[in-house]
Amino acid sequence: MTTSTLADPPRLSPQAAYEKTGKQFNNVAADLARRLTQETQGDVLFSAADRGRYATDASIYQEMPVGVFVPKSEDDVAIALAVCRDLKVPLVSRGGGTSQCGQTVGAGLVIDFSKHLRHVTHLDVDAGRVTVQGGMVLDHLNAQLKQHKLWYPVDVSTGAQATLGGMAGNNSCGSRSIAYGNMVHNVDGMDAWLADGESLHWGRMQDTQTSQRAREIGEWLAGLAHTLKPELQANWPKVLRRVAGYNLDIFDPQSERPYTADGSVNLAHLLVGSEGTLSVTRTLDLRLSALPTHKVLGIVNFPTFVQAMDAAQHIVQLDQNHDLMAVELVDRTMIELALQNPAFAPTMRTALIGQPAAILLVEFAGADLGALKAQLRRLEDLMGELKLPGSVVCMAAPAPQRNLWEVRKAGLNIMMSLRGDGKPVSFIEDCAVPLEHLADYTTALTEVFERHGSRGTWYAHASVGTLHVRPILDMRRDGAAKMRAVAEEASALVRKYKGAYSGEHGDGLCRGEWIQWQFGPQINDALRAIKTKLDPTALLCPQRIIDPPKMDDHSLMRYSPSYTVIPLKPALDWSPWNVQNDPLTEAVTAAGTGGDPAQGLAKAVEMCNNNGSCRKFDAGTMCPSYRVTRDEKHVTRGRANTLRLALSDQLQPDAQGAQGLAHAAVKEAMDLCVGCKGCKRECPTGVDMARMKLEVLNQHQLTHGLSLRQKLVSYLPDYARFVSPLAPLLNLRDKVPGLAKLSERLLGLSAQRTLPQWHSKHFFNQTQQTVSRAAVLKSKKPVVLFVDTFTGYLESDIPQAAIRVLNRAGYDVHVASREGDNGGAHLCCGRTFLASGLLEQARTKMADLIAHLAPFAQANIAIVGLEPSCLLTLRDEALAMGLGDGAVKVASAALMFEEFLAKAAKAGDLDPLKQQLQPEARKLLVHAHCHQKAMGADVGIADVLRLIPDAQVEMIESSCCGMAGAFGYEVEHIDISRQMAELSLLPTIRKHPDAILVADGTSCRHQIKDNHTAVAQHVAVILDQHCATA
Repeated sequence: MTTSTLADPPRLSPQAAYEKTGKQFNNVAADLARRLTQETQGDVLFSAADRGRYATDASIYQEMPVGVFVPKSEDDVAIALAVCRDLKVPLVSRGGGTSQCGQTVGAGLVIDFSKHLRHVTHLDVDAGRVTVQGGMVLDHLNAQLKQHKLWYPVDVSTGAQATLGGMAGNNSCGSRSIAYGNMVHNVDGMDAWLADGESLHWGRMQDTQTSQRAREIGEWLAGLAHTLKPELQANWPKVLRRVAGYNLDIFDPQSERPYTADGSVNLAHLLVGSEGTLSVTRTLDLRLSALPTHKVLGIVNFPTFVQAMDAAQHIVQLDQNHDLMAVELVDRTMIELALQNPAFAPTMRTALIGQPAAILLVEFAGADLGALKAQLRRLEDLMGELKLPGSVVCMAAPAPQRNLWEVRKAGLNIMMSLRGDGKPVSFIEDCAVPLEHLADYTTALTEVFERHGSRGTWYAHASVGTLHVRPILDMRRDGAAKMRAVAEEASALVRKYKGAYSGEHGDGLCRGEWIQWQFGPQINDALRAIKTKLDPTALLCPQRIIDPPKMDDHSLMRYSPSYTVIPLKPALDWSPWNVQNDPLTEAVTAAGTGGDPAQGLAKAVEMCNNNGSCRKFDAGTMCPSYRVTRDEKHVTRGRANTLRLALSDQLQPDAQGAQGLAHAAVKEAMDLCVGCKGCKRECPTGVDMARMKLEVLNQHQLTHGLSLRQKLVSYLPDYARFVSPLAPLLNLRDKVPGLAKLSERLLGLSAQRTLPQWHSKHFFNQTQQTVSRAAVLKSKKPVVLFVDTFTGYLESDIPQAAIRVLNRAGYDVHVASREGDNGGAHLCCGRTFLASGLLEQARTKMADLIAHLAPFAQANIAIVGLEPSCLLTLRDEALAMGLGDGAVKVASAALMFEEFLAKAAKAGDLDPLKQQLQPEARKLLVHAHCHQKAMGADVGIADVLRLIPDAQVEMIESSCCGMAGAFGYEVEHIDISRQMAELSLLPTIRKHPDAILVADGTSCRHQIKDNHTAVAQHVAVILDQHCATA
C-alpha cells in the first residue's frame, strides 16, 4: 500500500481561520478553529460542506458538528482534547464513519482518526499480539499479518473500511463470533486519554503495567458491581451478543462466553463498547489468532424462511473440535437484489438451487481438509434428516468461497439498493435471542411488520441468534411513528425470549433510550455513575448511552418530513430513480412518478446510505482519488453527501452567490473524480458518481463557461481532420525546448507530459480492407467497426490491426462512417464533450452516431469498438440522453473488440484466426480500462489473449491508472494522476520487466508510456503481431 505524497492544502493562518469560521458560524467555533490551526499540525475543517460531510454515518441520523479535525499525530489529539476542554466543546471520535446507529455523529468537534493515525506500533508474532493506532482499518491489519499466518478474527462485514478504534468503541462482533467471540474477547489492553487529558494504560487489573489511576477506577467499579450483583444476575442478558451500555459485568460475567479465559479482570474491557463516551482511544493491544489452513463452505437452500431459522439450532450441533466458524443467513430479498447487481449476480448464482426463500452459509475451518469435507457430508446428512435432501451446495475451493463471502459482507448495503423513499431502516436490527427461540422470534416479528404495513429485510448471524432485520419505512412521511410502534413491540418480544436488544451494532442514537428498558433503573444509574467518574463534564460524546435523545427525534434525522429538494431540471434522464416503493411488496412505481423536484437526480444521490464501501483499498477500482488523498471529500460517499447538501439547500450560497450544483463546494468535491465508474459497479447501492459529475460539469460550464484548454479537448473530434495535415508542426511541442513550458503557461497542459502525436496520414484518409454498408448488411459473417477519434487520428495502427485480425477470422468488416462525406466521414460518440459538461453537444454527436449504427443493430450485426471510453458510452451515457429505442438497440449490439472475439471463440467462429496465431513465451500483463471493469467488459480480455499458443496471461489488480482522459495532462492534476498510477499499476509493471504490456485504453497506454520504459499495446495489435504473415 503506497502512502500518499500529495501536498497538503495550504493552511489558513490562525487569525484567518478565526475570521472565516466566525462569519460562517459563531465565535466559539471561530476560537476553536483558530486554536487548532495555531497549536496543531492537523487539518482544520470548518466549512459548511466539510461539517456536512461528517454530520452523518451509515445510520438514518444527521447532526451538524461544530467542526472537523484530522490529527496528524497523537500529540495533535491530546492538544485538541485540551482545547475542547478549555472551550467546553464536546468531542466526538470517528473512524471509518460506518456506524449503523449514529455513534460517530454529534454537535461537537469530530476528530477523524482514519487518515493519519492508522499504523501498527508493535508486533510480537511469537506471542500473537499486536498494538495498533485506533485509525487502522481491520483489513489493512490482516493484510500485514497474512505473511505471518495470523489474523485478527473479529471479521465485521465492513472490514475493508471499519477502523479498529471504532470497532473497539462499538464492541463489534462479525460473522465468526461463534468461534472467536466479540471484540471485547480479543482486546488485551488499551492506551486511552480520559477527558481531563491524562493518558492511561488499561489492562489486567493486577498487572503492574496497568496505570495506577486505572486500577483505582477498577477498584471503585468492583465495589459498584458488587452492590448490583442481584440486579446484574436478574436483568443482564445471558447471550453472547450483548453490547448495550458499559461492560459492568466484567467482575461477574453474565455472557455465555466469559471476558477472559482465566477469569481475570481486564479493565480495557470497560472501554470496549463505550462508544467514545468514557475515553479517547490512543492504541489497542490485540490478541491474534492463527489463520485457518483450510476452509469449506456449505450453502443450505431453504424453501421457507422459517425453516432456515429453525435449522440453525441443529446446525451448530455439528461443531467438532471448534471447527464450525459461521452460520450466516441470506434472505430472499437480498438474493434478488444481489441477482440484479452485475457485480454480485454471477457469484450469487453459484450458491442457489432453484429459487430458495433463504440460504444459510455454513463454514468449517481447520488444518485437516479431509475432516472438513466430512463435515460438509454431515451437513448434507443433517439436512436429509430435516427433510431437505439435496439442499446443500458444497464449496471446497477457496476462490468461490471468498467471492460468496464478499456478497454476504455486502448484504446490508445490497438491501439498501431498493429505490424509492422507503428504505430498510436500522433500529431493531441488532436483537439477539437464544437459538432455540430464533424461529419463533422471527415469525412473531414478521407479524409485527405486517401489522404496520411493512415487511422486513433479513440477514443474520444465525449461529449466535443475532438478526439484522430492517423494516422498510419512509422516514419523510410516517416512518418515525411506525419506527416507535415497531420498536415497542419488538422489545416486548426480546424480553419474552430472554434476548438482548442491542446485540452487535451498538446503541448510538437509535437504541440509547432502550438501555434503561433493558437493564432497569438501578443498573442505568450505575452506568451514569461510571460516565460521571470518568468524564464528569460530559465532554466526550454526550447524549450517547447516558441521557440519550429519543430515537425518533426528527431534528436528528437525515431525512425527515421537513427535508426538501430544490427544483432542478437535470440534463440527463434520472427518471428510473424517480420512483416510490410499496413497503409491503417492494414493488416500485413507474419511472418519473416519485415526486422528486430534481426529476430523479436527488433520489439517485440519496441512494448513498454512507456505508463507506468506497473507502476500501484492497480490490476493485473504487475510489482512486480517495486512495491517494484519504480525504472524506474525495470519496464517493463524501461527494454524494456534498451533492445531497447542495440539492437540499443545506449549503449557504458560495462567495459568488452560486447554489445547488453550481456551488463552489460541489465543484471542489468533484475536482479529483476521474469518472472511472468504479462506484457504478462496486457501490452496493449503485451510486454512479461519474454520471452525477456530468450534471455538475454541465451546470458549471453553463454558469462559468469553458477555458481554452477545455474547448481544445472538447472540440477535438470536430477539428481533428483540419489540423492533422499540420502534424509535423503540432508535434514540435514535445521536441523543441521551451514549447512544453509555453503550453503549460498558456493552456495548463503539464510540461511533464508528452502529448499524443498527430499524423498527416491517418486511418480516416487511407484505404482499408473493408466492405461497404450494403455489403455488410448482406454478409454471412458481418461486423461493424466503430473507429473513434483517438484511435483513428492518433493511433491508426490499432484499427488497422483490428481489421486485419477480423479479416483473418473470416469477417466482412465495415467501418461505421458517413459514406461519401469527403474526408469528414468519421463518427463521434461525444465523449470529449461529456468530459467538459457540454451535454447538449454530446447528445447531438450521440444521436448522429446512433442514427448511423441503428440499422446494423436492427440487423443483429455486432458493433465493435476499440477505445473503451468511447464504445462503452453507447452502453452507458447514451441510454440517459433520451435518444429512444435506437439507443437501446445499439447498446445491446455494442461490444468491445475482445468481447466480440471471446463470444465468437465460444461459438467456434475463430478457427481460421486461431490457426494463424503463433506461440508467445513471455507473460502478457493486462491492465483493463476502468470503464471496462465498470461495465463488466473486461472479462473476455484474458480469454482472447489465451488464444495465443502458450500465452500466460495475468490481469493487473489495480484501480484507475490516473490518466482519465485529459485529467492527467492538466498541470493541477499531474501529481495526483501519477500517485493513482503508483498505487498498484506501475509497481506491478516494474515487477515484470520482461512482460508484454496490454492496455486497451489510450489514456492508460499514455500513463504507462510517460512513467515507464515499456510500451503498452492494444489487444488488437497484440493479436495482429502474433499472426503468421502470409
